[in-house]
Amino acid sequence: MADKLGQSPENWTESEVSFWLQSIGVKEQYIKKLYEEEVDGQTLLTLTVDFLKTEICMKSGPAHLIIQKRDALLNPLQNNQGNKKPTGDKNSESEQKNIQRSTQSLAAVGVAPQAPVRERDVSEERPTLEQSSSSSKEDCKPRPFDEEGIDFIYLKHRVLQPESGAFNLISPCHEYKSFSIAAALDPTRLRAKFAREVLKFATGCMNIRSNGTIHFGVMDSKEDAGYVHGEIIGIHVEEKDIYVDALDYIERSFSSDKEHVRQCVRPPRFIEVMDRESTEKRFVVEVDIVPSLNIVKNKVYAVRLPNFKKSSNKVEFEKETILRRVGSKTEPVSDKDLSDFYQRVRDRDAQRQEAEKNQFFSAPESCQDLGRKLTMLLTSGKKFIEKEKWFILVTNKFKSDDVCNIDWLLNMNVFCVFDFDPESKTSGLCKTYLQHHAANMHFLQSYRKPAGSSIKEFTSQLHLFEQTSWIFCNGRTDFIGNETPCDEMTWIKTKMTFLRESVSLICKQILPKGTFQVIFLLTSPVEKPLLHTFYEFFTDMEGHEDIICICESEKNYQKWQSFAEGSCGKETVNNSSVVGMKMSHVNATLQHVQPVNACAHKHLPVFVKGTCLLETQIEEQMHSLEILTVDHCNETSKDFINEEKTNIERQFYRGGRVTWLNFWLAENKYVDEVIERDSYHETSKLLNDALKYNFDQTPVNCINIYHHPGSGGSTVARQVLWNNRKDLRCAVIKPSYPVSVVAQHAVELREYEEKDPQMCLPVLLLIEDTEKEYLDDLRHELEDAINNKRIQSGTLCFILLSCRHSHDPERKCKESPLQNVSVTHKLSAEETRKFAKKRQALEERYAPQFILTFVLMSEGFSEDYIQHFVAHLLQGIDGDAVVTRLIHYVALLNTYVQNSFISQSHCEALLALTIHLERFRQHEFERSLSDQAKLVFLHLRDDKTHIESIRIIHPLVAKEILQQLLCGKQTQSQLAMKLLRESVLFEHRFGRDEYLAFLRQLFLRRSRISKGDEYDSFFSPLIEYVCENEKSPNRAIELLKEAFDCFHQDPFFAQQLARLLYTYEKFEEARHWAETAARQLPNNSYILDTKGQVYRKWFQAKCKAIENDNIPKTAENTANAVEIALKALECFQECERAADKEMEDVNSSGFFSEVEIGCSLLKLISSLQVFADRTNGHSECMKYLLTDYIPEELESSWEPFHGRLKKIHKTMQDALEWISEDLSYFQTDIGDEEEIPESQEEKISHPLMWLAKKSSEYGKYFSEADSAAFLKQGQSVSTNLTPFQKRMIIYHLGGGNIISILSKLADQKDGVRRLESILTLYPSNPLKAKFTQRDIVNYIAAHISLNCLSPQKKNVDSLLNLQTLCRQLPSDKKKCLPSALFLLTLLFWPEDHDTEQEKESKYETVQSAVEHLEKDYWTKMKDIPQRRRRIYTHFFLGNGIGLDKYVHKRKFDKITKGFSVSEKRLKWFSGEAWKMTEIATMLKRVSGWTEDRVVYLEGPQKKKFNIRPLFVPSVPHSNENITFYLGFTFRGPVACNILVKK
Repeated sequence: MADKLGQSPENWTESEVSFWLQSIGVKEQYIKKLYEEEVDGQTLLTLTVDFLKTEICMKSGPAHLIIQKRDALLNPLQNNQGNKKPTGDKNSESEQKNIQRSTQSLAAVGVAPQAPVRERDVSEERPTLEQSSSSSKEDCKPRPFDEEGIDFIYLKHRVLQPESGAFNLISPCHEYKSFSIAAALDPTRLRAKFAREVLKFATGCMNIRSNGTIHFGVMDSKEDAGYVHGEIIGIHVEEKDIYVDALDYIERSFSSDKEHVRQCVRPPRFIEVMDRESTEKRFVVEVDIVPSLNIVKNKVYAVRLPNFKKSSNKVEFEKETILRRVGSKTEPVSDKDLSDFYQRVRDRDAQRQEAEKNQFFSAPESCQDLGRKLTMLLTSGKKFIEKEKWFILVTNKFKSDDVCNIDWLLNMNVFCVFDFDPESKTSGLCKTYLQHHAANMHFLQSYRKPAGSSIKEFTSQLHLFEQTSWIFCNGRTDFIGNETPCDEMTWIKTKMTFLRESVSLICKQILPKGTFQVIFLLTSPVEKPLLHTFYEFFTDMEGHEDIICICESEKNYQKWQSFAEGSCGKETVNNSSVVGMKMSHVNATLQHVQPVNACAHKHLPVFVKGTCLLETQIEEQMHSLEILTVDHCNETSKDFINEEKTNIERQFYRGGRVTWLNFWLAENKYVDEVIERDSYHETSKLLNDALKYNFDQTPVNCINIYHHPGSGGSTVARQVLWNNRKDLRCAVIKPSYPVSVVAQHAVELREYEEKDPQMCLPVLLLIEDTEKEYLDDLRHELEDAINNKRIQSGTLCFILLSCRHSHDPERKCKESPLQNVSVTHKLSAEETRKFAKKRQALEERYAPQFILTFVLMSEGFSEDYIQHFVAHLLQGIDGDAVVTRLIHYVALLNTYVQNSFISQSHCEALLALTIHLERFRQHEFERSLSDQAKLVFLHLRDDKTHIESIRIIHPLVAKEILQQLLCGKQTQSQLAMKLLRESVLFEHRFGRDEYLAFLRQLFLRRSRISKGDEYDSFFSPLIEYVCENEKSPNRAIELLKEAFDCFHQDPFFAQQLARLLYTYEKFEEARHWAETAARQLPNNSYILDTKGQVYRKWFQAKCKAIENDNIPKTAENTANAVEIALKALECFQECERAADKEMEDVNSSGFFSEVEIGCSLLKLISSLQVFADRTNGHSECMKYLLTDYIPEELESSWEPFHGRLKKIHKTMQDALEWISEDLSYFQTDIGDEEEIPESQEEKISHPLMWLAKKSSEYGKYFSEADSAAFLKQGQSVSTNLTPFQKRMIIYHLGGGNIISILSKLADQKDGVRRLESILTLYPSNPLKAKFTQRDIVNYIAAHISLNCLSPQKKNVDSLLNLQTLCRQLPSDKKKCLPSALFLLTLLFWPEDHDTEQEKESKYETVQSAVEHLEKDYWTKMKDIPQRRRRIYTHFFLGNGIGLDKYVHKRKFDKITKGFSVSEKRLKWFSGEAWKMTEIATMLKRVSGWTEDRVVYLEGPQKKKFNIRPLFVPSVPHSNENITFYLGFTFRGPVACNILVKK
């Protein structure tokens, strides 16, 4: 660039400078401003970061860029390095950040940034361009004069006031010496040089009776060209003794009054110089001169200054000279002035005497009101400390007296403590804090966020927001690991980076500005690490307004103050510091402004009707629960209640979520009561019924509240908890905790302070808006815990009160009236009366806009009222205002995403608010909102993080606002596109995880009735709206493409695009997006399934087009369709392989889709002209598909496909067998209610029916002609068929696999006929036939099924024959199919009439089969929790003999037919169904016993037979004799309805 301009930068014109700025990427606005300020080449060389930021109003980034590039331009070596191409070795983010930080820090203390340099001696340093300008240097004060024990520090490159002469004799005059070269001299020369300068200055001061300080390591511009006069650089001090010993020259330099000089010249002081760029130690060495009158009176001092002579190589003394201070210099008194100088000694003494006298009569400082200052700082000017505000504490060693006075800290939300006391846990603040609260011990390195983890995951991992994080910043003495304390310099080298990262993470990613305050609690001398901590917070918080310093000792404060002033100025530091206040006074003062009383006690009810104390640290250890205590909210201070009760009530009636304080205020008559809706009384009744003792009671009961969104379901649920808190132990389950953690804490809560686990109060747990699966998992986990505790049967331990939104709560209630309660927008007559009365009372106290939601609710959320209300509200709204844009965005999210919100921090970013003082933050934000926004926005606070956010007062209002605001001006798709492109919101770092999650849901989450939505959708409701209502699929596609780019090419957006595109038959593009998704996640079975679906739909479209053309199908015109179908098959097989490897999920969609596409392809092939038009066309087709034969018409056109097409018959059969086996293990009676993964393409609602249908269809294609002939002529044809043809006809008739056969049991009418037909296709003497394993299984299953349907049929083989046939199964059970092993357990179950020997032999066969079934089961289960895939019981042991003893589960369906799905489940779950007479008479009870909660069967002699209980809680805890029903599953026999023998 410089070459192009062709001359040295110094000679550039303004235009050339602009051209250069353009080339390095500076924004046009800044270039224009610099051009207007006439910045030419010469000016460019003197620019500083400070000038660019203050005068040009430039941001830090471009300012640093200009200076860095300008310096690189002037330094050829650096420039060359800069031009080298970067290698693969990149700086880590933290390294780059450290460079940036050191740059910023230097700027803050007055030093402009330079390229990183190695440490070097100051004599080698040469100032950079910026250093030559004093505008970038910060002034600083010198160390307090002649004060002992002052802990003071200088910052490198700060500037002291210019050297001065005598002013009032008491204020010291100053002299500066850089001493940079001298400091490196040998000891002899150094001593002489130092003594010479000190004694020269001291004599001058003493002779004019003025105090003075000489500073070594401070630049004198005369000596050090390029540095600023008074600039602090510091010198290396190898040995301090050399400087101290140098004053021994006094004895040789003064001929008389040596003792006087000793008394006036103070020993050298070594003040450390802090340099944030370097870890080397430098000092400013200072000597104070104090010529007190009682020492120097009537004296004039002459000195012989020492001087090292090179020639003689020793120290010599100059002739005796009388010196004096003249202005800022020390000069000899000339001979002509000497007599006058002596004569005026008395005058100078008189002046000194007067000055010393006045020194002690200065007016005393006025006393500050420190109490008010402290409360104002902590409350941000409010009356109370905010309950939701987080505090970060930075502290060092606490004195024992101070530790007793920390009650004020115990009531605050302490987010984390940066503790520099290594002994804090054994004897300091940490020890005392842990006696009252739970805290997690961390080190600075604990705050290193692992790459790829989100902030949410990180905070969860460290339990931030749950318990205080105690960060030991300089080791911990009681810790066994390697965390020892270190000295200051070692700390800077080893821990500084960790400190930066942790502070940056907290301030820039975890806690938004304004939600926290940092308190520096300085209780002992301040060391460097603490100063660095202040600097890091100051930098990352972008200011000082939320940093407070509390320090009792003035001495301790001074070092901190001298450092802090450099960053933010003296006034700011003093205004935010409370100095000189004892900790006991701080404690007493702050307790007055806390919303809760100090050390309040909480209590829980106990079984014997009393209460027990709940320790706070125990409560905090159960962090997944919000525990409701007997005296909840009693700790709230009366002053706070009187101040805030109106706001609390108003927030609730305006639409905010109910809080415990709302109930407490009503209960204590501060406000009117909260209305009890009908559903509250219904829920209370269900709860009371559950609490009544019942021997069959399950340990975990569940009550469900289903509610319309925004209808008050949560209020009802919390009201139930509040009113039962004195009789039950109540808690709310906090969201996003694993069920194992919640269950552990729930059990701890139940047993806390109770004597006997058998006698505890039930725990009422509220769980809100969670997936049904989570509720089931929690229930299972709690049951396991109760079983392990061996709690007596019939004891109710937990009641789960589930509160979930639903679009049809009344239907849910009807399904299971004994479990479910509905809350709707519609009010009953009684509720209408209550609401009208309450509304009247509220309107007397509040304007309607302050109780909006209550008003809407009292109107029953009628559509007309909402429309009218919104129309009135939006009158006169400014459509172009940013705040209106914000209303648009919030309305869009609230309409489509349940419980969505936008953080206040995001809103402030969008509204471009710069809030300088936190105390005005909320006021400033609310002032920026329009009148409409103030009315519809509801301010929320996260229960866990306390971070503020906004949403519209009600989802129905949000929907109406969206419709009326857009109304013809823009579409929802355009608004959604704007929202995606709103980079201010998208890139904003606080609350980012939640915001992005809501955006993802907006575009990806499908509606599910099972999740409380109105309908099941194939795409997200927004995408469906754009496609259907806006009639614009292309816009929907554009939206998803934009989202794909915004979310950094997220493969799930690519997957969604593929699905949308194939729905609208844009197959080429759909393929591109499916492949894009698969490239990024090649092992995700759901994405591979989508890829297969693209080809499947494409194939279907091709077939449809061929059909529509109405032309004969030839190899040529179908080749493309066949290719696509084979590609689909390939993808589904890939999907199957991927699904097989996924250990925590089961995705069977690949198998189902492979069968579907296979059937469609077979249909196409069989309809080809070459086959369809011939009389023997079907056999030709089979010949082609099953042998090497290839018809001439297909040979060339289908050349690439022949090999793959000939495998179709085998791969389809394998897929059908896999599905059959999977359904053998796990099936459900009801397809509709099963939860399926979000990403699954198409739901198979009734898999059993589907399998029977597809197996039949598969068999039909391979047996069409044979099958037709067989069905017409029967047995006579079957003798001429090959085994393959017979198998295919069996498939066609529904006998191809065990599940298809057993499904015939549901078909009472046609089942018998079909089963009989199937059996005629098997050899008449099966024992002599060569059967495969599958043939044996299907043959036996057909006989058992036929016998279940029609026991009198003669053609059913005897049990004995079927047992004999089983001998053909492999003797090595490892080689047996699971279905074969299952049949062994059935067929060989002993009968009552068997001899003991026969029984024992049969038991051995059964036990061997069970052993292998168990292994197969675990292979099938992978790592999936058993509760997610419950084993299916096919048969039960009945009272009959032979094959009559098998009772299939389908037989029970007739008995339980009248019940709804939920009621049916409840009856089986509670064990009620087993008591039904019809079932009890069908089944046979067997005997056994329990031993340590394991069930054993009575009968086997050689080896105990462990029978798995179907419902574990039914197993008695003691060792008992029992009876039970026996069920048969693919995991082995199971025990049902276990009863202890009377």
